[in-house]
Parts: sequence; C-alpha cells; structure tokens
Amino acid sequence: MTFPPVPTYLASASALDAFSGAPSGKLTAQLTRNEDDSAFALLDTFDEDLRQRGMCLLQAGAELILWTADGAMLGQSGVGAPARFVADLPSGLVKDALGCVPALRSLVPLGQGRLSSAQLALVDDEEKTQARAKFHVLATEVGQGVAIAQLQSLRGYDKAFEQLQNDLTLAGALPLTQAHPLKALFPDHQPYVAKPKLDLAEDATAFETANAIIGAYLPVARRNEQGVIDDIDVEYLHDYRIALRKIRSVISLFKGVYSDKQTEKLKQRFSDLMAPTGRLRDLDVYLLERDFFYDLLPETLLGGLDRMSEIFSTERENELQKLSKHLKSKGYETEITKLIHLFDTPKKLHAGPAAEEPAHDFASALIWKRYRKICKIAAGIDDRTEDEEVHELRIQCKKLRYLMEFFQPAFPKNEFKSLIKPLKKLQDNLGLFNDYSVQQESLKDFLSGLKADDHVANMQLAQSVGALIAVLHQRQLAERQKVVESFAAFNSPATQATFRDLFHGGKG
Repeated sequence: MTFPPVPTYLASASALDAFSGAPSGKLTAQLTRNEDDSAFALLDTFDEDLRQRGMCLLQAGAELILWTADGAMLGQSGVGAPARFVADLPSGLVKDALGCVPALRSLVPLGQGRLSSAQLALVDDEEKTQARAKFHVLATEVGQGVAIAQLQSLRGYDKAFEQLQNDLTLAGALPLTQAHPLKALFPDHQPYVAKPKLDLAEDATAFETANAIIGAYLPVARRNEQGVIDDIDVEYLHDYRIALRKIRSVISLFKGVYSDKQTEKLKQRFSDLMAPTGRLRDLDVYLLERDFFYDLLPETLLGGLDRMSEIFSTERENELQKLSKHLKSKGYETEITKLIHLFDTPKKLHAGPAAEEPAHDFASALIWKRYRKICKIAAGIDDRTEDEEVHELRIQCKKLRYLMEFFQPAFPKNEFKSLIKPLKKLQDNLGLFNDYSVQQESLKDFLSGLKADDHVANMQLAQSVGALIAVLHQRQLAERQKVVESFAAFNSPATQATFRDLFHGGKG
C-alpha cells in the first residue's frame, strides 16, 4: 500500500506515553496501542547508502516498509525470505523506489528488534477526530525505542493539524529527513566510512600525516573482513583492497618520510596482505560484468559463455574458501594487529630525511610533480600509442587522486573540488580502457588454460570467447579516443592555473 508524502517525524517511544489523555490546546490526545508486535530487521547496503539518502528500510516477516527521503511511506508484501539483493525482490512499490541501489548490492541487516503500532487522534469535546497520526514503534534490547509518526490532516481542521505538529515538536520529535532511527536503536553501531576524514593540524609534519593516514585506513580494511568471509557483498573485498592500496600508496609516494629500510619492509608487509585477494577480485569483476558480456554477443554464441560462467563460479567458491581461511588464521590476525599497533603508537617507526617537512609544503611538491608527469604522458597519447602508455597514465592519475584526497583538508575546498571533478572523469575513461584490456588478456589466458578433454565443448567456448575478445577490443579503441578528450577537459587553462596556484606558488 502507498501513503502520499506527508510530514513524517521520528520521536522517542517513551514520548508516546505523554500523549495519552493529555490536553492539546482545546483538544484531547487519545492514544491507542496495538498489542500485537512482530520481529523486524533494519536493512541497508554495506556502505549505508539508504541512510545517506535519507531513507529507512525495514523488513517485518514477508513485508517491506520503506520511508523515503520526501516523507512517503511505501509497503510491499510477499517478500518471503529475508531480502538480500534488490534485483531478487518481487515487483512492487518498494522495489521500484529502491532503484537507486545497484542491482548487485546486497541488503544487510544492521540490527533487529520488535515492531508494533499505535494511533494518535486529537479529538474535540464531541469525540470528533480533527487530526491523526500513525506510529510504527521500533524497540530493541540495546537502544532507545523510537516511533516513526505519519501525520494525517483532515479537511477543514488545519489548526488541529498544526497543533499535532507542535505537540510532536515539543515532545522532541524531529522530521525524519533530519534524523534516522539507526543511532537511537543501535547506539553501538558505527557507520561505515570508506574514506575517513583526517583532522590534520596546520603545523603537521609529513611524518605525522603519513602515520595518520595509514592509521585511519587500517580500521577500514578490518571493517570489511567479516563481510568478505560471510560473502555478503563483493564490495567488502573491493573496499578492503582499496584501503590497503591507499596505505601502500602512502608508503610509496611519501618518499623520504620513513627510512629506506623501513619503507621497503612496510611495502613488503602490506603487499603480503594484498596478495591473497587478487584472484578472487578478478573473478568477482567477471561475475559483475557477466550480464554485460552476454549483451555483447548474439544468442547463438551464448552457450560458451554459460560454460565459462560455471567454471568461474566454481573457481570463485574455491578462492573464497582460501581467502576466508586466510583472514581467520592466527597468522593474519597477529600481523594486522601488529600493524595497527605500530601506527597507533609509532615509536618504532623510523623517520626519514623528509619526515619533519611541513605537510602542506610536502603535499604541494608531491602533487605538482605528479600532475606534471601526467601532462607529459598524456601529451603523447594518440591512436598509435602503445597500451602500456595509457595504462601508465591511469596509474599516475590514481596516484594523483590519492594524494589529493589525503591532503584535501590542507587546501581551499572550492578550488580543490574544481580539480577533482575533471580528474575523476578522466579516471573513469582510463578505468574502462584498462578494464577492456585486462578482460581481453584474462579471457586469452582462460582459453590457453583449457584442458583438452572435451573438444566439442571447448570449440564452442573458444568461438564465444573469441567473439567477446573482438568486441572488447573495439570498445577499447573507442575508449582510447575518449581518454584523449577527457584529458583535454582536465587540462584546460583554468585547471592548469589552479594547479599552479595551489601547488606551485602560481609559477609556471
């Protein structure tokens, strides 16, 4: 069922008791509670995308209840088993409203409790209702219960409706657009943050900054471990790898901040953490792109892709088991704990010759150097440029983006944003170019590794994969041209001037 957008409020559950029989202006508040209750789970994606959009999703039995950012409440029944992927939900209002969630994002239960309902009516001396509110009351064992109030005005009783809004406000209720049930219900829950904000002192040194960045991203990696083990969503592994990659970038890019010996040792330790994740991520990427690959080929060639998908799915199960065993091992736990302790209390970190440089000056020099390197590489890219040169440009852009994200708090916000947007566009094109290239090489390796035990099936597979490689090659060529165009936009005169002003003292 659907309720049109009307004012929706979040109040503490205890506030409802104060309404029962209480005067409300010239009216009286009558509260009726339903005795029945049911279990609920509060659902969101791994990165709490719904909460960030001002949405709240509950599942109670076979029913989904969604409060949208504009105050509407949507209900959808017949869901059955606990919802996982939006794509797997039966057709309905809630599924349609969740179109903002990528089809392969998993819905994760962030917490559970009991759901009941109540109705509030403001009545006059003749017991005639002039305003109403329906409450969904959520209670948990660990937090403060909350009530989500859906208000209803009645024609001709505008003052009563205003009185009801005032009563809720005086009881501490906030519009649902300004509050979310999660914090009150589950006070120990820590929202997931993939990009932690760094509070760097103005006089921070390069050494202090490097330690702060690494110290902030290690917990991000740890936060994703259980999601990888439980295979909830492929994004857990993706974010785990990104967190480690950013840490490795700090160690590599902040030259001279740590001693040479310590730099090499840290590089190796974090590389060892990353190594077991590579093949599983490759298989995840293929399975994420599977529908895209199927769309590229005619139906007559899809049989080979079916077999390849089965082979990759089986290999993925094996790789997941290996990685899960690694993440649960005593050796991994010991190593990651030691690294966290090392950067929490960095007495055993050995400073290098650049350690005491002011972070702002150090960052400016690094960013300017990386930007100039990108300009030099990009200037030589045309239709005849080797793929390796385009890949090198992608790597340098990624390093520049990381540096700028790390040091963003040290520079003016607006100017920084004007640089990030065109850089991201260029990275998107370079990323697609790289994906098409990597996919082709991966498919070639797959064909070369086939066992010759089923000649007919292998022939069918080779036809399908060969055709797919040819299509990907054409798309890669088209993406190369877009890279040239995106770099032109990124390296506009305005962008050049901003880079010079921010990172090179305005000098050319």
